[in-house]
This record gives sequence, structure tokens and C-alpha cells, in this order.
Amino acid sequence: MTGQPTRGRVLVVDDDRDLCALLALQLGRRGFHVTWRTTPAEALEVARSADLDAVLTDLQMDGMHGLELCERIVAVRPDVPVAVLTAFGSLETAVSAIRAGAYDFITKPPDVDALEHTLGRAVAQRRLREELRRLPVAGEMRRFGELLGNSAAMQRVFDLLQRVVDSDASVLVTGESGTGKELVARALHRHGRRGNAPFVAVNCAAVPEALLESELFGHVRGAFTDARNTRPGLFAQAHGGTLFLDEIGDLPLPLQPKLLRAIQEKRIRPVGSDAEVACDVRVVASTNRDLDAAVAEHRFREDLFFRINVIPLPLPALRDRGHDILLLAQHFLDRCRAQGGTRVVGISAAAARRLLAYAWPGNVRELQNCVERAAVLARYDHLTVDDLPERVGSYRPSSALLGPDGPPGLLPLAEVERRHILRVLELVRGNKTLAAQALGLDRKTLRRKLARGTGESEVER
Repeated sequence: MTGQPTRGRVLVVDDDRDLCALLALQLGRRGFHVTWRTTPAEALEVARSADLDAVLTDLQMDGMHGLELCERIVAVRPDVPVAVLTAFGSLETAVSAIRAGAYDFITKPPDVDALEHTLGRAVAQRRLREELRRLPVAGEMRRFGELLGNSAAMQRVFDLLQRVVDSDASVLVTGESGTGKELVARALHRHGRRGNAPFVAVNCAAVPEALLESELFGHVRGAFTDARNTRPGLFAQAHGGTLFLDEIGDLPLPLQPKLLRAIQEKRIRPVGSDAEVACDVRVVASTNRDLDAAVAEHRFREDLFFRINVIPLPLPALRDRGHDILLLAQHFLDRCRAQGGTRVVGISAAAARRLLAYAWPGNVRELQNCVERAAVLARYDHLTVDDLPERVGSYRPSSALLGPDGPPGLLPLAEVERRHILRVLELVRGNKTLAAQALGLDRKTLRRKLARGTGESEVER
């Protein structure tokens, strides 16, 4: 076969020469490159030697039954899906075809639209399988600590981590929730020269403002009503090691100059104490907020921002990491199996396609949750679309979406609305009640809009 197909190379096998010619004409008009043969023996030779994306074969033919041809093609070319075409549309025949390895079962006379759709799906599945086979397995992906990935975006992250791992310079890790900011901090600590000293983490948004100063700097006995004993703060506990200040964008403004002094002078003053204490820590901070905007709006001190942002380290969103999605999904699946939580070994092509299509607003954390849930509920040894959470399995991306490096362009109104909703959700930290109020919607409408999309309507395995 010669020429470059638009939608795929298809071999049609039927002893009715006129039907072969008609199907070749109709499918050719719809973008397929069609070769046809009128005997199973000739078809088998083509299947062995030609570059095919799919086969469409009749059942009732002289010399070899279509089911036998299907079995033999599947045996020599397991990567090529075979659709069976027959006038005998009984349930028993359909079951026999599937058992013979057929991808799908189509009755005569075929509806051309349905035939185009079936062959389009078959070609897409075959090409996705080929793409999956070319991907490195989870064990071969590049990693830094618990961070994994082969995408260009993650290579830039790994390269920067390698350059700053042994430095004492403060690092500000930015990115959406769930991208792995704490994993970055732990990796910098574990692989740097402070790796044998303590790693201490605090979520600045989770500690009440009245207690945060004592939590960070400690207090002496009698400093306040409940201070019955002297207690070292997190800076003192992390002495010689790393202090991770998560969600630093939520740090109360009155506490910011005290934190600035502690980082700059490497000395802290416990609450209620007259004496300062030396404290040697490397500070790694993180935020999912826009600190530049916070500085401009006087919600975050500019001098503190400069002090913690010596090494800026932005983390990419999962949707911008391409096939890292599948590598990470397989990694989480392997980990579940190693812990005895599943017998699932892989991901079906249809499920992989849905994982790649989904926007992952919760990033790697959401993907991990999705895979662990699917692995527990899976009925087969590969995850199917049915095993995925509804929001992932039914997600249908707009065909007009642009890639992260693509040129600016016009987007459908529904996609603009979806992006705005996701942005509002990010600002309110995923609180759907607050997001619905901000958008002027009820929660039910918000859930429906989040789940809505365009694309295939049938459930695929």
C-alpha cells in the first residue's frame, strides 16, 4: 500500500467484489486508505506484510471462514483490530466473533456512518496502543525524590533542583494545589547536604493566627495563659535542617516582619522571651496564590517576598505534562498492586484516552485518588472507562482546546465558562459552596457545568 492515509489504513475482505469496491469508495471519501481482497488467503498475506491500522472482514467466504481469518490475523498481528461484517447477526455469531478476537461486530448491510465510526475508533485505539508501547515504563521515568516525569516541563524542574539542592538559598515553590510542592521541599532536603537533619513542615493556613507565632518561634513558660511549659517552636525543631512553610501566601500580615527577621538574621525570639536564639534552617516556602499581586495589593510584604523568592521554582499543572499522566497513573497502579490492594496490571486504551483528555483540576493528587479508587473497583486486569470516576470517564474535551504552548485563539463559550469556573474554584480552594455563590449558581448547576463537555457519547472500554 502506498500513500499517506488521513484517518488510517484499512483492509476490507469479502468475496463480493462489488461490495468491496463500494466500501472502498465510501470509506475513501471519508478519509480512509482502503485496500481490499476477495479471498481470505490473499487477505492473510496482506495482513502479514502490510502496514495496517484495521481490518474489516466478512464471515461467510469460500476457502476460510471469517472467524478463522480473524483468529489468524489476531495471532500474527495482535496490534491490528479486526471488525467482523456479516448478514447473520445472531447473538451466538457475535459472541463467537468476540471470542475469536474481533474488535467489533457489524451487520450487513452496513450503515456507512456507523462503519466509519467503528473503524475510526479501531484506528484510534490501535494508534494509542502503539503510542503507549513507545512510552517508557514507570521504572524508567526520570525522577528526583518522589517526583516523577519525562515531560519537558518536569525536566526543567529536575534540572533546577539539581542545581540548587546543596544551596542554603530560600526556595519559593509555586503551582496549583496538588502539583507536588511538598514533594519538592522533601526532595531538596533529602538529597541536599542537610538530609540527615530534621525536616519540619507547617501549613500556614491551617494554624490559627493567634497560635502561629508560638508555633513558629516557640514560647517560654508563662508567656500566655496556657503556656505552662517552655516549648521550642518549629524553627528550633528544624535547626540544621529544612523548614517548609506551606501556603505562605496565607501568612498573617502582622507576623510577616517577624518571619523576615528570623530568615534574614537566622535568629528567633520565642514568645515571652527577652533573648534571641540562633537558628540555622533552610527555608522552602510554597503557595498556590499570586504573590506578585498580593504584594501589589499590600497583602504581602515586598521585602519578605524577595527574601523567600531567591530561587523561584514553578511547578507545571498536570494537564500541561502530556503523557506524564499515563506514566504517573501506571506508577500509582503498580504501587497499589505492590501493597496487595489490586490485581490490575495496566490501563486499557480507552481508559488511557480519557485520562489524557481530562483537565485534572486537582492535579497529581486527584490522579492518584482516581487510580487508587479505580484499582479497587476494577473487574478486569486492566482499568476500563467504567472503572474511572464519573467526572473522568465522562469528560469530553472541546476540540478547539489549545495546548499550553499553542498560539492564542478563539475558544467555544462553554470552554471559556469551564475555565472561569475552575479559576473560581481555585481561588476558593475547591469549596463548591463558595464557588457557586461567587458564580451566582446553585451547587447542582455547578456540578452539572463541571461535568459537561463534548465528544463521544458511548461508553468505551
